[in-house]
Amino acid sequence: MSLIIAYVGKKGCVMASDKRKIGYFGDKQNLNKLEEELYGGKLTNDDDFLKRAEELGISIKITDDANKLKKVGNTIRGEVSTKGTFETRRRRIYGTTMGYQIVELLGSETESRNAGKSGVIVFGNEFAKKMAETLIAREFKPSQSLRYMGDIFKKIIEQVASKTPTVGKKVDILMQQPKFNEAEAQRHLNVTIDHDIKVLVKFRQELTEQIVQQQLAIDMADKIIDKGEIGRVVNIDGNMVFVQLNKDVQAMDGNWKQKAAPGQNVLMFTDSDNVKIGDKVIIENEDLCLKKDKSSLTCDIILCSL
Repeated sequence: MSLIIAYVGKKGCVMASDKRKIGYFGDKQNLNKLEEELYGGKLTNDDDFLKRAEELGISIKITDDANKLKKVGNTIRGEVSTKGTFETRRRRIYGTTMGYQIVELLGSETESRNAGKSGVIVFGNEFAKKMAETLIAREFKPSQSLRYMGDIFKKIIEQVASKTPTVGKKVDILMQQPKFNEAEAQRHLNVTIDHDIKVLVKFRQELTEQIVQQQLAIDMADKIIDKGEIGRVVNIDGNMVFVQLNKDVQAMDGNWKQKAAPGQNVLMFTDSDNVKIGDKVIIENEDLCLKKDKSSLTCDIILCSL
């Protein structure tokens, strides 16, 4: 769903990209049919695309705010990605003066990595790519400045976008012009790409941890006790009350880590002067209190069932 055009040479690197992102939801067989018509160039504008999707019962979400280009060190990174059931497949080009590398990633694992010195590189589906390459052959001149090349690439993307909904008309352009020879360019690319992939690995690890934590929070939220007996008072020290938890009650902190297991003691606070050893502690109407007189208790833990 993207079109990225990059020039790499002795003048530097310039990349242009559309910003389109399309989300699908619906029957797999009908989705395959829609994609076949879309990538085959049969659907030439957004209206035709949306109408055909509706006929096939496919829900479509089109946005034109995706950032597919990024400056990384003295390079520009362009990325197209496809989300699968379990992993995201990424195809990246890193370009700088006198060098580029194309990297294929599945998740954060590198599947291939190829280097080059100079040229015009196009990422996109076959229909968009073929049309772009035809326009580049007609309009691009290597004697032009990077800025002028960027303007040409922008114009080409806009022309392609007028013929296929897979490409959006909003365009980003980035340029880099460090002074590198061929060897320096590849050394810089190697260091930059290695670091960038490590950042991706760390991001994916953190994202996985967040997802696990979110799922844990959802699971634990169902176990929060809002009614019933919690335990009994086993010690009193001023306004501090130590409560032994029942065999089916545990105490968690705000990150859903267990602070006290069943049978262990937890600290609570009260303003009542009528607390006695052995008093039962309950939750009633979502309020923590003594069973005998409903004297209020407070604590900094979350009380959950097992």
